[in-house]
Amino acid sequence: MHDLRDVGGTEGGFTQFIVGFGLAILGGYLFLDRVTVHGGYWQFAGTGTTSFGITLIPTLLGLGALFYDGASKLGWLLFGGGLLVIFGGVIANLQIHFRATSLFSTLIVLGCLAAGIGMMLRSLRPVPKKRGPG
Repeated sequence: MHDLRDVGGTEGGFTQFIVGFGLAILGGYLFLDRVTVHGGYWQFAGTGTTSFGITLIPTLLGLGALFYDGASKLGWLLFGGGLLVIFGGVIANLQIHFRATSLFSTLIVLGCLAAGIGMMLRSLRPVPKKRGPG
C-alpha cells in the first residue's frame, strides 16, 4: 500500500495537492457564486407558443398505466420518457448570467481556480529527493 503522502503513485506532493485542491474549491465556489440562473418558458419549435403542457401528456398517460398495471412496460416507457423530456426541457431553457463584478475580483477568482488546478496537477509529478550534505 502506498504512503498517503504519495499522491498519484509518485513520491511527495500530498501537501501541494491539498493546498491546490483548497484553492480550486475556493475559486470554483467564488466563480459559481457570481453566476445567476433564470428559467424561461418553453417554446414549441421556436414559434413563440408555450409547449410545457404537451410534455405532460405522455407522463400522465404512463402514470395512469402504471397505476392500472405496475408491470406495464409501455407505462414505464411513457412515464420515464416523459420525465426525461421534462427534465431536459428545464435544463435547456435555463439562462445563465455572470453578475457584474470588478475586474480585480474576477482575476482573483479565476486566479485561485487556475492556481489550484495547476498545483493539483503538479503534485502528481514526482518530487525530487533532497540531497544530503556531502
